[in-house]
Amino acid sequence: MLISEAFAETAASAGQSDASLLSLLPMFGIVILFYFLLIRPQSKRAKEHKQMTEGLQRGDEVITNGGFLGMIISVSESYVIVEIAPNVEVTVAKSSIQTLLPKGTLKNIDPKGGKTQKLKPTKMESENEASDSKSNDADKS
Repeated sequence: MLISEAFAETAASAGQSDASLLSLLPMFGIVILFYFLLIRPQSKRAKEHKQMTEGLQRGDEVITNGGFLGMIISVSESYVIVEIAPNVEVTVAKSSIQTLLPKGTLKNIDPKGGKTQKLKPTKMESENEASDSKSNDADKS
């Protein structure tokens, strides 16, 4: 009787180890899914950005992370000088360059941004304008 109980005990423990490996299978699947959907594309983007920043040269048109558009005037090891307006130069880190634009893009950009809408004045602004016009009328007479 003792021998049959021992065999039953070892058989049950072997079945439990198989079940524990099967329970880890979804976890391995999630890790693989995260790698292909999140980690790999992010490292690919980081590699492309590093190549782009290393290839910057004088005359390139860029957009910074802050949203400034400009032309590169000078390039050093870790900084670039970008002209964002005539006679306005800004020194930025190479890593803060977001996008390299095609040549001639800055010339084609409408500085006014197309149509503009005039906003309705607020109640306080309209009151200020009315009081200003009254004081101007008083000054004229």
